[in-house]
Amino acid sequence: MAKALRQVKENVKQVDIVLELVDARLPESSRNPQLVEILQNKPSIMVLTKADLADSQITHRWVNYYEGKKQPAIAVNSQKGDLHTLEQKIYTVLKDKLETQRKRGIVHKRIKAMCIGIPNVGKSTLLNQLLKRRAAQVGNRPGITKAQQWLKAGENLLLLDTPGILWPKFEDPLVGKKLALTGAIKDTLYAKDDVALYMLEHFITDAPKKLQERYKLENQDLEESLPELLLLITQKIGMRDDYDRASERMILDCRRGKLGRYTLDQVPQDS
Repeated sequence: MAKALRQVKENVKQVDIVLELVDARLPESSRNPQLVEILQNKPSIMVLTKADLADSQITHRWVNYYEGKKQPAIAVNSQKGDLHTLEQKIYTVLKDKLETQRKRGIVHKRIKAMCIGIPNVGKSTLLNQLLKRRAAQVGNRPGITKAQQWLKAGENLLLLDTPGILWPKFEDPLVGKKLALTGAIKDTLYAKDDVALYMLEHFITDAPKKLQERYKLENQDLEESLPELLLLITQKIGMRDDYDRASERMILDCRRGKLGRYTLDQVPQDS
């Protein structure tokens, strides 16, 4: 991790703009504070990936929130390839710089952009759509991209891919649970039942009907304590008392959209 951070710090000086990828389901919780610190005054765009998995209204509010703080932001569903808007956004953010270069007679300079983010945030999928080919490995688990690599996206855009980097310690344990639920942390590094209990708490508060439909729960079931509810769901999905395996199933259901769209980070009230 230290080596990857050093490389990012060195390369940020070489690029024109940074694409900071965050998960639309948890935009703030999926920002690596170490990477944010490295960016400093470099032009950047906050790219909210996996927008197709998040609550669209809340995603819209997040984009407005960042834009209101003078941080360019855009939400993308990279699976559908709606990335022309992202390319336009890059040129908009760099408009003044490009105009200055044009006046100096520099008209064919390629834009260099660096993609950064945490593991499994969707960088490889996004890059492959921008490049119109499978240039980067894609997988639904953290740690697929292992090295930094320059990739050509059209005649005027060069992209520097970087490995996903997770910071070593979460000040707020809740952030760790959110990252685990969405697949940013390796499955061997957290207690599945703890994450499943957090998932239940979130859906009971925000979308109880989705929970009831998926696991055939009655209204009174939601009044049980979280551990009792987890055990009840374990039995309902045919795993008797193996709540660890049931927790794994529930986490996968959540990641795969079986409970519909959801957003774990709420936009600050002052926005």
